[in-house]
Amino acid sequence: MTFYDPFCLPFIFGATVLFTTLAVKYGLWLHRLPKADKRLIRRGIPTRATLGAIGEVVSESLLHRRIFRVNPLLGYMHMSLAFGWFLLIAVGWIETVAVLGFRFVPLQGHVFFKYFAARQAFEHLPVFDFLMDLLLLLVLSGVALAWGKRLYSRAMGMRRTTKHTPGDRIALSALWFVFPARLAAECVTAALYGGGGFLTGSIGALLSDHLSIHLLLALFQPLWWFYSCCLGLFFVALPFSRYMHIFTEIPLIFLRRYGLHSREKKGSYDHFQVEACSRCGICIDPCQLQSVLGIHDVQSVYFLRDRRSERLALSVANDCLMCGRCAERCPVGIDLNTLRLNSRDRMRNVPDENRFDYLRGVDRSQGMGKVGYFAGCMTLLTPRTLQAMERIFQAAGEEVWWADREGGVCCGRPLKLSGETDSARRMMDYNRDLFVRHGITTLVTSCPICLKVFREEYDLEGIEVIHHSEYILRLLRAGRLRVRRTEDRYTYHDPCELGRGSGIYDEPRAVIGALGELVEPAHTREHALCCGSSVANTVISDGQQLQLARHTADELRATGASTIVTACPLCKKAIARGAESPPVADLSEVVAARIV
Repeated sequence: MTFYDPFCLPFIFGATVLFTTLAVKYGLWLHRLPKADKRLIRRGIPTRATLGAIGEVVSESLLHRRIFRVNPLLGYMHMSLAFGWFLLIAVGWIETVAVLGFRFVPLQGHVFFKYFAARQAFEHLPVFDFLMDLLLLLVLSGVALAWGKRLYSRAMGMRRTTKHTPGDRIALSALWFVFPARLAAECVTAALYGGGGFLTGSIGALLSDHLSIHLLLALFQPLWWFYSCCLGLFFVALPFSRYMHIFTEIPLIFLRRYGLHSREKKGSYDHFQVEACSRCGICIDPCQLQSVLGIHDVQSVYFLRDRRSERLALSVANDCLMCGRCAERCPVGIDLNTLRLNSRDRMRNVPDENRFDYLRGVDRSQGMGKVGYFAGCMTLLTPRTLQAMERIFQAAGEEVWWADREGGVCCGRPLKLSGETDSARRMMDYNRDLFVRHGITTLVTSCPICLKVFREEYDLEGIEVIHHSEYILRLLRAGRLRVRRTEDRYTYHDPCELGRGSGIYDEPRAVIGALGELVEPAHTREHALCCGSSVANTVISDGQQLQLARHTADELRATGASTIVTACPLCKKAIARGAESPPVADLSEVVAARIV
């Protein structure tokens, strides 16, 4: 009993290249992880995190649950290819054991079992013929949809698909022919030797009725060679193409479950995130740079492609609003914003120590109290928000320590967004010492940018950090602040850093609900549009920012609300620029105007 034929060579070579490359890459990436990350992996393996990771691999890597949420047809296409191929391998393996028992069979013996079974007259099991044909049909339906997606992506809910690299094109072409080649080879085998299920057996019977035995014999070996060559070529190209995600997404899920994450400095874990990108293109449509400004080559899919090939340009790294709309749609859950940040850090982080001389004696904070208020740079530039917060504090009888009303130090996030992480850290250290020295227990800020960095980067143990929308709602529910409800209609714009960045959606809406009627725009909550004035993008012009603002303002105005409300000083300024009417106000302003 032999399981070798010369036509197996392309497959054997391809599989050897694939698994050797994967072993080398993964081995190096894991070896280069910091000791703290390695400890997280060791501690995480014997916990429920491993079971959770296995469940996520099934639901996302095989069934593609997140892609189904984007578009059911697109989800079916990905599921049929991934889960269908997995089941073909698994059921084929079971068939081999059912026919031959628990004896050693080399890899090519399992993959080309129909060939060896026919040539060596193994026992015929009709149930497996049926199952394997059914699974092959499932995968072929996915291949047909993949062909259709390249021709008309809108049918699957995508206005645009990705641009391919040469490696992508080679791998994709091979993948497209793998399963049609398998179908053809198994059909001719069924025509010559019998067997086969409802698909291969029926087509084989037609072939035997209409083609001569000599022609079938002439086709037999070339078709198996073609199938083997398609597999071998795909496996060789896979590690150097978008299809590296097939394998890399699995360890990424496990590492993420164990608590590993990308940091402000580039690290080895980043490789797992970058190469887990399938370049499916789902992240392209949500990007307002593409849909509003017509910029088509800087989206996350191309950023990751260029970073992976180590040809990332500064213009691509910086040309991003970092609004999080693409990350919200990413079916792999890649931390796109952090990868952007540490790419910028690698390129631009050139701190100048002399810039921080002004920090000496800059503490102009006022007042006392366990509640501290940090306005932030942009709130200081929107004085109506600052005045509204002062009125709210007074009405609630709150004694407040004003951290920066008379000037202070930036929270550091704008510097971090531009890639100057070391400079940002200097500011963060100064502010953290200031907060601790004044003994506050609650820190309120009106700026979502400040909120995010305080919560994630400052390590303010013992100090609760909340946004003013959360604080105002707390006052209302405690009865410390009373407001007058009217028949006014408000629409609310979710700031990127407050909503997608910090998960705060319900609190601002609850506050507005106490004032009047809330009407939602077309894009809301995690799908809300960016105002366009993100401090993260250092490439687009002021005119382009205004275009984005007008696009967002038009959608908000279409609700027919009497007031556009937001909860970010930067968003307020941007939307007000783009909206001639209705008026744009911060949440604190509409609350302060209704205090009784």
